[in-house]
Amino acid sequence: MRLNVAIVGRPNVGKSTLFNRLVGKKLALVDDRPGVTRDRRESEARLGDMTINIIDTAGLEVAGEDALETRMRLQTEEAVAMSDVILFMIDARAGITPMDEYFANVARKSGKPTILLANKSEGRKADAGFYDSYSLGLGDPVTLSAEHGIGMSELYEQLVKYEEIKLKELGISHEEMQLLAMDDGPEVNVSIEDGESEVPLYDPTKPLRVAIVGRPNAGKSTIINHIIGQERLLTGPEAGITRDSISVNWEWNDRKFKLFDTAGMRKKARVQEKLEKLSVSDALRSIQFAEVVVVTLDVTIPFEKQDLQIADLVGREGRAIVIALNKWDLVDNPQEKLAELREKATRLLPQMRNVPLVPISGLTGKNLDRLLQSVLDIYEIWNMRISTSRLNRWLLNVTKHHPPPGVAGRRIKIRYATQIKARPPTFVVFCSRPDALPESYTRYLLNDLRATFKIPAVPVRMLMRKGENPYAAKAAKRKIH
Repeated sequence: MRLNVAIVGRPNVGKSTLFNRLVGKKLALVDDRPGVTRDRRESEARLGDMTINIIDTAGLEVAGEDALETRMRLQTEEAVAMSDVILFMIDARAGITPMDEYFANVARKSGKPTILLANKSEGRKADAGFYDSYSLGLGDPVTLSAEHGIGMSELYEQLVKYEEIKLKELGISHEEMQLLAMDDGPEVNVSIEDGESEVPLYDPTKPLRVAIVGRPNAGKSTIINHIIGQERLLTGPEAGITRDSISVNWEWNDRKFKLFDTAGMRKKARVQEKLEKLSVSDALRSIQFAEVVVVTLDVTIPFEKQDLQIADLVGREGRAIVIALNKWDLVDNPQEKLAELREKATRLLPQMRNVPLVPISGLTGKNLDRLLQSVLDIYEIWNMRISTSRLNRWLLNVTKHHPPPGVAGRRIKIRYATQIKARPPTFVVFCSRPDALPESYTRYLLNDLRATFKIPAVPVRMLMRKGENPYAAKAAKRKIH
């Protein structure tokens, strides 16, 4: 029911800046150079009392049939086709260019209502470009400064007219639409009480956030396109096509997903340009906000140093991890190759024992259902909660079988264990001298915990703490007297 609004125009006129302002967050990458945006990005936005779906698009350029710019333009044309209103943006300081005239004609031919935005209109330098924009034949331009927030009220007045037309067709008033928007209030996280029963920490009705990460040209965008069954994301033989982290909503087996496509992450030493640094930062932010991360490996050159660093980063962030072995259609001896890669994963990623390895092909769609099922399975483990009574029965048995070593002639007493949080599973073990407990013994406890409660792959954190001495207060009193 919301108005779908697409922002279009030639490169570097300020489309992503307006998108960020309307959304209220810096979602889209912004830089002075043209052509930063490549994939279309969609989000909910608010303007006054109106809620709309806003679509940021790549800059329109004329190029050859097989060029990257042409594939970018096709993405923009899809955004125009799905929109109710087009915001056609020009740079008022630069004036009208032949490219503006060409694509203004394209906007007119689309038959969609078009609002002309003369951006960067702050200051007198923009006056000439503002008056020139009448020549495009798109009606009265709205003077705008996306960077400074000038002209938002005029844009609202234009958009609300088209919203009223759409709502009238649906038989809904503007006021009723606002009440419906209020009913869609923020989702509340499900809280957990510590007890004997293991309670699920997550709400299965909420979309599961899954980030697809990896080196450049590993096939991340191709995987998402094949999962959702449409060319939603820009793909091609060129490495580093994806810049922004783009989210795509999808439903599989009655389970909602929010898939995040991310920019390829190269070695830190090779990332020199500001734009690539912004892209990598956006990818890292996607990892931080994801629940499950799919690390995509190119099976023709698997487990490069950068692959291992990405996997280690995901583990340190505490996210559940699945490794997708992409381009499996190029493998000659699949059984032998898979056994070899499992051995490598065990040896090179000891901190992620039994991490799921799923051989897939983003190009043909092989095993993509299996990949999504692995994501759901590992997500349940990541949300695991173990009752305190079960933990302490395990702790009693494991310390009886292998007691902690004595240090400087004194025994270390391990008293109690509890799980303080999930996502990832985090445990606290109380003992008499945590600072003296060898790291090897903590590792022994952690490995036995993983094996006993079947917690593969996901990061598990174990904190050693000193319990309160019940006789400390009495000893202090004796010293005073």
